[in-house]
Amino acid sequence: MSDDPETARQIAELARDKRPLVVLDVDDVILEFIRPFPRFLAAKGYALGLETFRLHGNVTEIDTGAVVDRETVSGLLSAFFAAQAEWQTMAAGAAEALETLSAGAEIVLLTAMPHRHRAVRRAHLETLGLTYPLLTTEMAKGPAIAALRGDGRRPVAFVDDLPHNLISARASVADAHLFHLMADNSLRRLLPPPAEGIAAVEDWPDATPKIAGALRL
Repeated sequence: MSDDPETARQIAELARDKRPLVVLDVDDVILEFIRPFPRFLAAKGYALGLETFRLHGNVTEIDTGAVVDRETVSGLLSAFFAAQAEWQTMAAGAAEALETLSAGAEIVLLTAMPHRHRAVRRAHLETLGLTYPLLTTEMAKGPAIAALRGDGRRPVAFVDDLPHNLISARASVADAHLFHLMADNSLRRLLPPPAEGIAAVEDWPDATPKIAGALRL
């Protein structure tokens, strides 16, 4: 069971599936995030610096240069998610990749965001033609992936842009095939090399055959 009760409830609503499982993050994996978010901030009078791989501590007021406190950053992020349909577009190659992989696997989207934004994200994804199940979680992703897999031993692949989510998946599903994909590869310079057992992929055209091969699709 997922550590997040609401995520567990969402998983329980899904039909049982015995096909190989592909779990995908959304922000900067399926939808662009790090490119549109600075534009959103600028429209609100803020700027994002990328000296480290995090949001908190890197958002400043354009007029004064003052670093914005954590509560304000969280509020801006919430406002961005509420207006995501105006800002977030599909990551290059994502639609084609999902269409290819869904021919032989169950596709589930697992996004780390407040549950209150799920309906808005679901609607936005559907306008983009992505009707795959969408789960939200406010806790670690690994237990959710284990719950999605179920009691069987079907193969699992998980794609995320954040290393700690991939490590969480490895802790909960030791034999999962893990892929580190970033819609904006320029940010890799801010991260250490992927941990052992995590494959770095350049983009969706690079990732798709590797995922398919790992799952023997």
